[in-house]
Amino acid sequence: MAEETDKQLEQQQNTPEDQHLETNPATEREQFLASVLEEEDDDDWWKTEDDYSEEERKKMEDMYSGTLREFNENEIIEGTVVSMGDKEIVLNIGFKSEGIVPSNEFRDTPDLKPGDSVEVFVEKVEDQNGQLILSRRRAKSMRSWEKINQSMESDVILMGYVMRRTKGGFVVDIDGIEAFLPGSQIDVKPVRDFDVYVGRTMEFKVVKINHAYENVVVSHKVLIEAKLEEQRKEILQNLEKGQVLEGMVKNMTNFGVFIDLGGVDGLLHITDISWGRINHPQEVLNLDEKVNVVVLDFDDAKKRISLGMKQLTPHPWESLSDEISEGSKVKGRVVTVADYGVFLEIIPGVEGLIHTSEMSWSQHIKNPTEDFKVGDELEAVVLNIDREDKKMSLGLKQLKDDPWTNITTKYPVSSAHKGIVRNMTNYGLFVELEEGVDGLVHISDLSWTKKFNHPSEYVQTGEDLEVVVLDIDEENRRLSLGHKQLTEDVWDTFASIFTVGSKHNGTIKKIDGKGAIVELDYGVDGTVPAKHLKVAEGQEELKADQVAEFVVIEFNKDAKRLVLSHTKSWSEDAPVEKKKPAKKSGGSKASAPSGKAASTTLGEQADVLAQLKKQMEANESDTKDESAE
Repeated sequence: MAEETDKQLEQQQNTPEDQHLETNPATEREQFLASVLEEEDDDDWWKTEDDYSEEERKKMEDMYSGTLREFNENEIIEGTVVSMGDKEIVLNIGFKSEGIVPSNEFRDTPDLKPGDSVEVFVEKVEDQNGQLILSRRRAKSMRSWEKINQSMESDVILMGYVMRRTKGGFVVDIDGIEAFLPGSQIDVKPVRDFDVYVGRTMEFKVVKINHAYENVVVSHKVLIEAKLEEQRKEILQNLEKGQVLEGMVKNMTNFGVFIDLGGVDGLLHITDISWGRINHPQEVLNLDEKVNVVVLDFDDAKKRISLGMKQLTPHPWESLSDEISEGSKVKGRVVTVADYGVFLEIIPGVEGLIHTSEMSWSQHIKNPTEDFKVGDELEAVVLNIDREDKKMSLGLKQLKDDPWTNITTKYPVSSAHKGIVRNMTNYGLFVELEEGVDGLVHISDLSWTKKFNHPSEYVQTGEDLEVVVLDIDEENRRLSLGHKQLTEDVWDTFASIFTVGSKHNGTIKKIDGKGAIVELDYGVDGTVPAKHLKVAEGQEELKADQVAEFVVIEFNKDAKRLVLSHTKSWSEDAPVEKKKPAKKSGGSKASAPSGKAASTTLGEQADVLAQLKKQMEANESDTKDESAE
C-alpha cells in the first residue's frame, strides 16, 4: 500500500501543475492522503510495507478505507455539487468516481451552486462504461411519495401547483407527483369558472392513494369545510331571531335563494325577498351579490336558518293611501290567475282578489284563465278592505249597472222575449235574456203535447228560444219562464177527441218493463201500462216503432196525462164504442197519419189547434144532419 502511495505521489510531482489542475481535480481522498503525509515524519516516507508494524499498517488501512463509502443500487444518498455545466452537473458522493446528472433535473432549483448538497437516487453503481448512474428526479419522486404517504397517515396539509384542467377536474403537481383534483373538491360553493384556478398554488389534503396505479386524489374543499365548521359553530352560538346579517347570494332556485353567511348557509324564500309578487329570485337578485338579511327562524339540530329581506323595509300596506276605500275605483296589474279568481296588484305588496262571482253579472262565468293573463292592466271597484289583516276584495261587474234594477219593468209577467239557451239540467234549461238575467224553463213547460226525458231532445245549448215570463222573484233574483205558453192549451180540445173508450192508432215510441209510450194523432203522447200491452192469441208481441190500435182508458186534463190500452182493443170481455173518425182535410199537418213524429214546434202546434177547430165544426155539422134526418 505504501508503494502505491509513493508511486502516485511521484507521478503527480512529474506532471505539470497546470495539466494536473485541469485534468485531475482534487478529491477528498487525495486531500486526506496529503494531510496524512504531512503529519508523518519526514524520515518515514521511504518506509515500505514491511517496515510498518501490524498495528501501524491496520491504522493506515482504516484511515484510507474511511475516505470511501459503500453504495447499493436503488437507494437514495446525498451528494455534493462539484461543478455545473449547461447539460450536466457533477456530484461527489464519496465514491471512487464522480456521478453525472442531467441539468434539466435541477430546473426547480435555480439557485443551485457548487458545494450544495442534494439527494440523488443510485440507479447503477457502475454501468458498462464504468460510469456511476445517478438520478435526482427519481430521488425526488421517491421522497414525494414518502411525503404523500405520510400526509395521508398523519393528516398533513401539502402545497401543490394546479397545472392544467382535465376531464372532471384538475392535474396538480405535488413535489413532482401528478395528483388528481376532482372539480367537486375544489370549493364548497358551486364553481362557475374553473379556468381561474389553473396556475395557482394552493393547499391540498390527500384523500385517496392507489399504490397499484400510483394515483393520488387530493381535495381543497375539505380544508375549507374544516374552517367553515369552526365559523359555523361560532355563528350558530351567537345567532338570534331578528338579527341582521350580511351574506352573499350563493345559489338560486325557483323557490328561493341560498345565502352564504360566512360559514353557514341560510334560505331566503322567494316570498320573503320582496313585498311584491315575483316569479323568480333572479328578477331581484344576482349571484355573488352581497345583501343584508334578517334571521326569521333557525333550527340548531338541523342547522337550518330561515332568512328574510323584505322584512327590513316597511310593509306597503302601512303606506297605502286612505283614498282607497270601499266603493272607490283602483287600477292594477294581474299577477296571478287561478280557477277561482284573479289577483290584482295595486302597488307592489298590496293585492286584491277579484273572485269569479264578481267578474260579471252573468251566472254563466267562464274560467278566468280563458279571459285573463298575467300582466293585464285592469280597473276594478273596491268591495271590501281590511287594513289590519291586509286583505282586499275587488269587483269588475260593479263597473256596470245591475241588470236586475227595474226588472219588473223590463220583463213583466206574461211578456214574451227571446233568449239564448245557456245551460241544461235534467229538470229544465236556463235561458239568458241579457247578461246577468237568466230564467228557468221547466221541462214540463216546453210543450203541451210532448214529454221529454231531457231538454236536449227539444233544443240545444247556444240556440235561441222564445219564452214567456211566468213569475219574478226579485229578492232571490229568479225568473220562471215558459215556452209552451206562447200557444193555447190544446188539452181543452183533446178532451173532446180522446174520450175514455175511444180507439186510436198510435206509434210505439218506447217499451220497457213498466209499459210503453205511444204517440197518437196531433203529436200527443200516451202511456200504456205493462198489463195493457197483451196482444190477441196468435199475435206477435208489440215492439218499438210498431203501429197498433189503442183504447183511451184515462184522460186527465189537469195532469196532461193520457192512459191507453192495447188489450181492450181486441178483448171481448171489455167491448168499447169506437169513436167516429174525424173528417180530415188533405195535406193538413194536424191530420197526419199516426206514426213516429218529430218534436212539435210552435207552428205545428198552431196547425193542430186550427185542425182541431175544423174537426169540431165538422162534428157539429154531422150532428145537425143526423138530427134533421
